[in-house]
Amino acid sequence: MKFFKNFRFLAATLIVGVAIGSSLAIAQTPAFFRIGTGGTAGTYYPIGGLIANAISGSGDKGVSGLVATAVSSNGSVANINAIQGGAMESGFSQSDVAYWAYSGTGLYEGKGKVEDLRLIATLYPETIHLVARKGAAIKSVADLKGKRVSLDEPGSGTIVDARIVLGAYGLTEKDIKAEYLKPGPAGDRLRDGALDAYFFVGGYPTGAISELATSSGISLVPITGPEADKLLADNSFFAKDIIPAGTYKDVGETPTISVAAQWVTSAKQPDDLVYNITKVMWNDATRTALDAGHAKGKLITLKNATTGLGIPLHPGAERFYKEAGVLK
Repeated sequence: MKFFKNFRFLAATLIVGVAIGSSLAIAQTPAFFRIGTGGTAGTYYPIGGLIANAISGSGDKGVSGLVATAVSSNGSVANINAIQGGAMESGFSQSDVAYWAYSGTGLYEGKGKVEDLRLIATLYPETIHLVARKGAAIKSVADLKGKRVSLDEPGSGTIVDARIVLGAYGLTEKDIKAEYLKPGPAGDRLRDGALDAYFFVGGYPTGAISELATSSGISLVPITGPEADKLLADNSFFAKDIIPAGTYKDVGETPTISVAAQWVTSAKQPDDLVYNITKVMWNDATRTALDAGHAKGKLITLKNATTGLGIPLHPGAERFYKEAGVLK
């Protein structure tokens, strides 16, 4: 009888121990938070890496129990699709693409609305670069007619904006010899003389274009004039921009246009998690990392975080911005 009592006590102890162990394991299981970025040659990827490192919980920094990673992708559209499908917890998008997705307009016309799309922060201006081969005799967008031009890959935000820019100057893809390459391969083909120009949307300076300007020389094509003015009037998510002289070797000041880079997520992400991520995003340690880590990092500011929204803020992010006094 005593044996059975002891056996029952041991069994109960084991069950309690397993239960406690399981609870601890669950409690200690890290939360993974992927950030869809862009190609490794662009600006999204290094900025994503800086943010992922800042918000990952290790030591006395980041969000406790959070493991964040920057994931290379095809850009804005691919990131929004991944968030919608649950393959990513968050991602970067151009403000125009985010607006179209949420409203079911533009690129998303007839494809349904991505109603769960929410904003964590507006990050920095994304400048439209129209990079041309030296000697290609391309002085304006209109000069692209008949030229070999890469518009970036399907699924990227760049290709959408490239089509809008071409249209503003009376051109379509049928008027050019269109190719669909990421910025890295496009730059290689430009260097080899197999391509005349390519579009890139991202913060300046971008490493791939800097390397190209240094190694073989480039020109930047201005996006300006009455055509650009009408484009700006018709598309409120665009703004005037200037690439300063000397940003790229031997390239003078170039007037162009820009959209905003935004960090987006799903309404399904827990409010407390997004609140804590947003809080860490704007602390002093992250500020230092952004300032030191990339030229575009200095433009990522709390003051600009809630500008040019286009889509609703995630409730967790909104709570932080109200506490911080940047949102009423």
